[in-house]
Amino acid sequence: MSKARNMFEFDQYLGFLAFLTIVTIGFWLMMFLLLFVVPYWLGGNLMEIFKEKREAKRAKRNT
Repeated sequence: MSKARNMFEFDQYLGFLAFLTIVTIGFWLMMFLLLFVVPYWLGGNLMEIFKEKREAKRAKRNT
């Protein structure tokens, strides 16, 4: 009978786990940026642009 062979050595296993951890962290960071940070940033910028336009109209009307 032949002995069962391990698929990975222990250091290869640790490297694989490190790779999976880094990929998973990168995936969730990208999801967080795309779903929360970018829309918040764009929404804030649009609100500032509308405020400035509204204030410019008021200033023009009052002079």
